[in-house]
Amino acid sequence: MKAVLLNGFGGREMLAIGEVPRPSPGENQLLVKVMATSVNRPDIIQRQGHYPPPKGESDILGLEVAGTIEQIGPGVSGWKVGDRIMGLVAGGGYAEYALAYAAHLIPIPDSMSFEQAACICETYITAFLNIFMIGGFQDGESALLHGGGGGVNTAAIQLCQTLTPNAKIVVTASAQKIERVKELGAHLVINYQEQDFAEEIKGYTAGQGVNLILDHVGAKYLAPNMAALAVEGRLVVIGVIGGAKAELNLALMMVKRQRIIGSVLRSRPVAQKGKITAEFANTVVPKLADGTIAPLISATFALDEVAEAHEMMEASKHFGKIVLRVGS
Repeated sequence: MKAVLLNGFGGREMLAIGEVPRPSPGENQLLVKVMATSVNRPDIIQRQGHYPPPKGESDILGLEVAGTIEQIGPGVSGWKVGDRIMGLVAGGGYAEYALAYAAHLIPIPDSMSFEQAACICETYITAFLNIFMIGGFQDGESALLHGGGGGVNTAAIQLCQTLTPNAKIVVTASAQKIERVKELGAHLVINYQEQDFAEEIKGYTAGQGVNLILDHVGAKYLAPNMAALAVEGRLVVIGVIGGAKAELNLALMMVKRQRIIGSVLRSRPVAQKGKITAEFANTVVPKLADGTIAPLISATFALDEVAEAHEMMEASKHFGKIVLRVGS
């Protein structure tokens, strides 16, 4: 099968189209004929050599797929060859065929294209898991979402609007994306390049702070995040692009009864990811099916244009998702 291969770790020049053997499904797995996949920030980090796949998983890039079932492995029931599916994979999405666990797949609603479906699982499940399942976000609370127009952040704004319509949503974004983030439904957008977001939030919340923060920056933002967090607030850290080590005032955290929660999706046990996927399917997919939530596609590239797709993400030129079209 055709797949995107890495000729070592480094820049976009390491990406190459090549031929590799088609995998065969094992216990509780299916072989998916991939019609579309998407580019996610972890793909860039893995290409650079800093985010290896979990043991036993494909070292081909790609964390989500949309396509049809090609082959069913032992122990799988409830699916048939030809079913349209979207789902999480721990690797292997940038290829004509990919292995996926049955519990990590969701039927694609009839109203959605393969390209739209390729935008859903990695970012929307990440946002749903960390804001609602882990962060316990409730209607009427306030949240700070870092990430401007990125896939997880745009998904998070949409989910908060739909599932917690009375919540207040604050977003940090670059100057060129502020208006689009406002149009998506954020109540306050802070230009992180020019403004102190902790001070802006103090003013917006009359000194109370926000109840939840979703952060992918890490160390660089730890101190201002804690300053922006309310009493009994929750900081959910899902990335460390701004560093992995920082000092923390534990006494102040204790007095304010705040919680810091670290979270990843990719390396969770298969059964746990299955439960998360099922909860997402029950709660969110009906909203996708009826159009209440619609994925934002910033650009679509052919598989052999993968270097251009990575360039767009690295330059933060996208708003929403970057899709790779694989099959036809």
